[in-house]
Amino acid sequence: MKKYISRNHVIIFICIISFLFLLIPKNRYDKELIVHYIDVGQGESILIQNENLNILIDSGTEDTSPKLLNYLKKQNVHTLNYVFLTHPHDDHIGGITYILKNMKTDKIFSPKITANTPVFKNLIKELNAKNIKITPLVAPKTMKLNENIKLELLSPTKDYYDNLNNYSLVFKLNFKNYNFLFTGDAEKEIENQLLNLDIQSNILKIGHHGSKTSSIEPFLDKVDPDIAIISCGLGNDYGHPNKTLLNNLLDKNIKVYRTDLNGSITLICDKNSIKIKKKNLNKIIL
Repeated sequence: MKKYISRNHVIIFICIISFLFLLIPKNRYDKELIVHYIDVGQGESILIQNENLNILIDSGTEDTSPKLLNYLKKQNVHTLNYVFLTHPHDDHIGGITYILKNMKTDKIFSPKITANTPVFKNLIKELNAKNIKITPLVAPKTMKLNENIKLELLSPTKDYYDNLNNYSLVFKLNFKNYNFLFTGDAEKEIENQLLNLDIQSNILKIGHHGSKTSSIEPFLDKVDPDIAIISCGLGNDYGHPNKTLLNNLLDKNIKVYRTDLNGSITLICDKNSIKIKKKNLNKIIL
């Protein structure tokens, strides 16, 4: 006796399968952008995650590299898809050699500048050993890292600057309805040049660890951020962040988070809000 499957049975079966598929939990990064401003002492490192894409901006100091690697592993990072080294100062590239030794890395970008330091020389040795080439970047340039993330490189625009800090890669990242501005150690000269561009952003990573050499008032006014993040070490010898800057941010009603006081800072962004996650406590800040 033959059995026949009716059209109705097929439709019911498809509906059940579709319903079960919807119940499967998706990766949290599919709908969210996660930005980690990592506490690496008197240095800087930022991890950006979305749809299993892992982006690292700078790597802190050589001394804090094991701490950075441990942090990345805790965020379930097994591969760094993109690494951006903003400029070759030790407090921004010091940890990347250790990371390369212990984690798969696909692409590395930096400005077209080198440094005659042991840290930089060790980095070049490791890159050669891994057969990885650094891709130099010059602005303006737009990079679509996935369907959700667009990076606009705003600086550097020249091949030569008197100050190594001013070679810093400056990015504006767009995700859904929000913009993030990453500034490396770019100083006043660069900030003045950026005033001619669309730099308005919800979140601003303050330049040069909050030094008096960055964050001029016209720049802060043009960016017009709701949140400012300062990466610096507790009790550092440089007096970062500068008190005048902190007063300016306060006067402009800009909320400030600092890695020296708050530790690593995690922002979670979707199309409707930005939340800050601190010690397992989520709070909507935008």
